[in-house]
Amino acid sequence: MVVCGDDGLAHRLATELRGVYREQVVLVVPPSRRTPPQPMAGRARAASAALFGRMVTAVNRGTGDSDDTLVPDERVMEAAEPTEAVLADAGVDRAAALALVYDDDETNIRAALTARRLNPRLRLVLRLYNRRLGQHIEELLDQAAELAAGTTAGHRDGHGGHGGHGADIATTVLSDADTTAPALVATALVGTSKVVDAEGLLLRAVERRPPRPGEVADPGLCTLALLSATSNDPAGAEGSEDSGDGPRLLPDAEAVAAATGRGAVVLEQVSYSGPPLPARRAGVMPFASLFSARLRWSLAGLVAAVVALAVALIVVTDDHPLHAIYITLLDLFAINDPAVDAPLGQQVLQLLSGLVGLLLLPVLLAAVLEALGTFRTASALRKPPRGLSGHVVLLGLGKIGTRVLTRLRELHIPVVCVEADPEARGMAVARRLRVPVVVGDVTQEGVLESAKIHRADALLALTSVDTTNLEAVLYARSVRPDLRAVLRLYDDDFAKAVYRTLRTAHPAALTRSRSVSHLAAPAFAGAMMGRQILGAIPVERRVLLFAAVVVDGHPQLEGRTVAEAFRPGAWRVLALDTAARGDTAGAEPPGSGLVWDLPGTYVLRAGDRVVLAATRRGLAELLGRRTRSPR
Repeated sequence: MVVCGDDGLAHRLATELRGVYREQVVLVVPPSRRTPPQPMAGRARAASAALFGRMVTAVNRGTGDSDDTLVPDERVMEAAEPTEAVLADAGVDRAAALALVYDDDETNIRAALTARRLNPRLRLVLRLYNRRLGQHIEELLDQAAELAAGTTAGHRDGHGGHGGHGADIATTVLSDADTTAPALVATALVGTSKVVDAEGLLLRAVERRPPRPGEVADPGLCTLALLSATSNDPAGAEGSEDSGDGPRLLPDAEAVAAATGRGAVVLEQVSYSGPPLPARRAGVMPFASLFSARLRWSLAGLVAAVVALAVALIVVTDDHPLHAIYITLLDLFAINDPAVDAPLGQQVLQLLSGLVGLLLLPVLLAAVLEALGTFRTASALRKPPRGLSGHVVLLGLGKIGTRVLTRLRELHIPVVCVEADPEARGMAVARRLRVPVVVGDVTQEGVLESAKIHRADALLALTSVDTTNLEAVLYARSVRPDLRAVLRLYDDDFAKAVYRTLRTAHPAALTRSRSVSHLAAPAFAGAMMGRQILGAIPVERRVLLFAAVVVDGHPQLEGRTVAEAFRPGAWRVLALDTAARGDTAGAEPPGSGLVWDLPGTYVLRAGDRVVLAATRRGLAELLGRRTRSPR
């Protein structure tokens, strides 16, 4: 694996490939004497981030989920730009995958075109901020790979491909926003970042304590692992990779039933249990939003006055009700003849009708102007409703904040955004989704109060300035000590220090500090391993991988039942993707074609696409890839 980049994401990605997937990595970074360009201003801690990125740590050591196995034949190169000579020296012509994660889109595209020419079978992963351009580049590079590898399909089958599938050598274009949004959303909802995004469905791994006598533990979607007996001290010998007494990954039903006194890791779907969004008909504007309350009361008073005048005219003249109403309206609009020879009562009523008509004209004009203004500002920003509670406060509508906002609305979660720049890129998305937005500097007093922070369930501080995010979380803690808070920090080392300090200061509250590189690296690493990799979840000091695999060409799966295809400790079929076959019956959640709780008698057929959990060695055996033994 070759990784080229100029910021903390490159180091974190190399760490992920070495520590989680046990891959041989060549890391290409700018010379140390140069200061790498940073995507965000005010980042004096870039040196510490790069230094921390060189450490081989799969996940946070403080949570007991680290994997400190070092691959000894790693290599670090220094180069100002990824030229053809540099890529050739890095061994791109012999590599299985190349990740280009420079902060500049043009640099990544230029290097990708060069690498595709050097190695048509190379799996490419690009980091691009321009999503539309990324789609075109992805199609262009995939087409070039298919044309170049058309005569070498048999050679490709020996390198992890099965049945001539070209997905193993395809190009994947990712962005920081798309890869970090699922983890940030899940952290804000359920307080965990152990999340896998499976076909748009967010799944999380939850550690369950051993059930008490007489209790029945909730198995969730399935049991992924049984924790070791010393799960409170996962850094011990039982948590090691090769220890037989450590955690048991993918146990069978008999092992789960026989495991007494041991915790378990189960798989659950991330869902929202707070108050639902207010129901509204799409495309239909409610009548109450056209006119203000004061204008509606004025119209009601004028209508009552007209009715009273019509009733009085009926009493005075003994006229027919319809004719009396007609005469009243004529007098009201001053188009009736003066009642000179009429009785005194009728003359008084005509004068009163004229007076009411004078009052009616400005009210009608105000109604017309207000309705026009309402239609004109139909796409304007909304203000938080008075009775809003149980919502998520999102700070920052930049690149990452906009993607997180979209994912929150897809889960039907009420959100209130806070943004200082009225021209931010996420403002248009907030208008389209009709999300309340408070425009103002979050560091100013009263801004968070306007977002109803005292009644919110979670706070997501995702601005591009670390100090702003930290200040907002600290102020929110003073207003609401038990608020669930997630803040985005650029430096991974600084993020861990902030997390530990806030956890110590507020032990009863849930606080998570996340760096973009820490959250984005697993998705980039999974794409380098192949598009079938959905993600990885740490279990103590071991790792479970989630993959989407087509059954064709896998004798361990094709023609076997789900029960027969299950190999304890190696892999387990979790779900069937009905969208791949065009089926819709039995699909679980809306927007996802995954069917869970497959019967053990279901026979996996050619053309089926399944989602499975596997260990590193099990997935390597299933995909026909060589494993790297730790040394």
